[in-house]
Amino acid sequence: MDSESNESGVCGCCGPLRPRYKRLVDNIFPLDPKDGLSKSDMEKLTFYAVSAPEKLDRIGAYLADRLSRDVVRHRYGYVVIAMEALDQLLMACHSQSIKPFVESFLHMVAKLLESREPDLQVLGTNSFVKFANIEEDTPSYHRRYDFFVSQFSAMCHSTHEDPETRTRIRVAGIKGLQGVVRKTVNDELQAIIWEPQHMDKLIPSMLFNMQDADDLDRAGHPSTPSGSGQDGEENPAALAENCFRELLGRAAYGNMKNAVRPVLVHLDNHHLWDPNEFAVSCFRIIMFSIQAQHSHHVIQQVLTHLDGNNKSTPRVRAGIVQVLLETVAIAAKGSVGPTVLEVFNTLLKHLRMSVDFELGDSSRRNSSSSVSSVRGRESDERIVQNAIIQTIGFFGGNLPDYQRAEVMMFIMGKVPVYGTPCHTLDTVKIGHQGTKRIQTMLLSSLIMVTSGFKSKSMSAALPPPFLDPLFSISLMEDSELRQLVLEILHNIIDRHDNRAKLRGIRIIPNVAALKIKREKISKQDVAFMKKHGQQLYRHVYLGCKEEDNVHKNFELLFTTLAILTIELANEEVVIDLIRLSVALQEMALNNEENMPMSIRCGIMALVAAYLNFLSQMIANPPFCQHVSKVIELRNMDAPYLLPEHIFRDKCPLPESLDKDDRQLYFQTADMAECLAGPGYNAERLSIPYIPQVTVLYTVGKIIHRCKQTSRDRLTRRKSFVDTISLQVDIMSSSLPDKPELAEEITFETLKKAIDTTGLEEQEREKRRQVMEKFQKAPFEEIAAHCESKANMLHDRLAQIFELTIRPPPSPSGVVSISAGHTQHPSVPVYEMKFPDLCVY
Repeated sequence: MDSESNESGVCGCCGPLRPRYKRLVDNIFPLDPKDGLSKSDMEKLTFYAVSAPEKLDRIGAYLADRLSRDVVRHRYGYVVIAMEALDQLLMACHSQSIKPFVESFLHMVAKLLESREPDLQVLGTNSFVKFANIEEDTPSYHRRYDFFVSQFSAMCHSTHEDPETRTRIRVAGIKGLQGVVRKTVNDELQAIIWEPQHMDKLIPSMLFNMQDADDLDRAGHPSTPSGSGQDGEENPAALAENCFRELLGRAAYGNMKNAVRPVLVHLDNHHLWDPNEFAVSCFRIIMFSIQAQHSHHVIQQVLTHLDGNNKSTPRVRAGIVQVLLETVAIAAKGSVGPTVLEVFNTLLKHLRMSVDFELGDSSRRNSSSSVSSVRGRESDERIVQNAIIQTIGFFGGNLPDYQRAEVMMFIMGKVPVYGTPCHTLDTVKIGHQGTKRIQTMLLSSLIMVTSGFKSKSMSAALPPPFLDPLFSISLMEDSELRQLVLEILHNIIDRHDNRAKLRGIRIIPNVAALKIKREKISKQDVAFMKKHGQQLYRHVYLGCKEEDNVHKNFELLFTTLAILTIELANEEVVIDLIRLSVALQEMALNNEENMPMSIRCGIMALVAAYLNFLSQMIANPPFCQHVSKVIELRNMDAPYLLPEHIFRDKCPLPESLDKDDRQLYFQTADMAECLAGPGYNAERLSIPYIPQVTVLYTVGKIIHRCKQTSRDRLTRRKSFVDTISLQVDIMSSSLPDKPELAEEITFETLKKAIDTTGLEEQEREKRRQVMEKFQKAPFEEIAAHCESKANMLHDRLAQIFELTIRPPPSPSGVVSISAGHTQHPSVPVYEMKFPDLCVY
């Protein structure tokens, strides 16, 4: 080998004296490059390289020198032959000595990529792709691919004049990036490829080609040039998408941020959030490509990006929220991770911000010169709000039941409720209109979250922290809010999907034909009704008499009563529901609330429809006959008391309801007689139902009414006073008559009652005196004090024992008194009478 080296240095111009590896390399090049690579000479060179792997680095260096000269002299035929030879040597040799040869190979590929000839760039890319598919036995400690990432990314953005050539260059660039990905992502020593400076080139290059095809499709042009003969593998968009999927599929948890962030930046820079079809498709690809346990990291990235765009235009924010909807819809089917409540918290925050923006624009409408632009922004904010609500509802609806229950509690905790100071949204700044809008949207999202929710126990589905604020909203003077609350209750209580069969308030002639599904009420549900049944009845009762009730309100109230009967009614609950129905009938007849005639007739129709349903559900023939008889009489004499008539347009209303015409109304005595017998405690029907109005309800009504205009306050003053008087009457009727309760309760009285400052000061002073006494008093004084306390305790215990363990008096009744104490003579043991449990 030394002789060969010396010969090459002294006689490099003489062919016979040239090193053998150079002669073998020269022999593979024909005189005419059109003849192509000499196969026989290539086989000799390959055999020599395999037999003497230590010569590989020299072979590679010599081939690189020849290729560089040929590139400069534009002898591209010899360039193609040199690259073909390099490819064959690379595929044939797998030894340790291949490392230096690879460096020469990559240097030659770089030379080709740097040229401005598209054919050479494509040639170099194809060689690099072949090299990328080779699995090396040992990792490379010093090899870097920074140049190739930059060059292939530049090729992906080619703007060549010829469409076909431009497509070839872009396809080559994408294949090159795919080769870099395959060569580096599985090599722990090449983790540098995941660094931001490389991802910021890789990801946008793929998205650019995917976006370009998307734009062509939207414009009605084919994504590949006509007549080019390209199949799916030569389509830049398809190749870019495959490379994008492959890159994301190989991403580890620590690399997710660097992989997703360039996507968001690209969508920002190219204004692809409005419209957002391409953004949605990108994130669908991301969510289906990454590992399932990494889904929550992508959601976190989108949420952070949404926070960063909180001052962007409404359509941009709506586009980001819709992308979030797609991501959570896919993630909810797998592993969501710890971001469940964080998703809802961020969305609710942006919902509040959107309402602020909308109300701010509304307040500036009068002073703004362009009213149309303000209205357009308001409508855009509505798009944002609807997108947020859909995201909340869809995400919550796809969660498992145990997580859905937590989400329901979380959303309910965000709903502003009058009378409860602990709600999290500040309603002072947004005012009554903004508060109502937030309530409406959050309840709408709760409807979506609770849709399909199935709980085995009502106590788990409707805990007090959820039930109390929900019912407080149901008593507000807004029919839309009350409708939303009732629909939420239907979703939770109706576990057998019977609502569709009960849709529409009507007299059902044959309930059995509905084929209602039901099960025997469980012990847990019986306990729930004993604890919360009165609360349910009260809110149905109070919800019926609201003056703004419309047809839909009565329909939902009827469905509520029917679902309670199906899901939660035992014999005791049935009696309570009948008492509630009779109380509603009496409320409509007596009209102490000065309700409009339409509301009074609507209540009477609701009672008729429900008692008709109940009588058939409990299968009591006498009860069914009584209800049917009343309904028949109403059909003839008072059709306005039936749902089929009163809820029609322009139904004639009576001037008053005749209380004396008893046949038109359901009589308690008749129903008690029908239910007399085993199973039902009919005697309870004689006890009139009186709703127990809570302080929270009264305070809520007061606060709500104080927010009305002055004219509304004047017109509603009577019902306002009635609410307070009802509260006072019920409280006074439930308390015993004691003179102590007649004391007037004022603000100062309450203040003194809760002021514990004085008691704390007294207790602190007492402790200080005791400590000072034991620290400074003489020992004799402390001992005497303790002895007096001990004597007092001993005397008290002696008195107690004397009263409790006194022997029975003797039959003679002789009693002697000695030393001031009564003494009884002893009695023989055999004459004492012991309790049975003490006798053995």
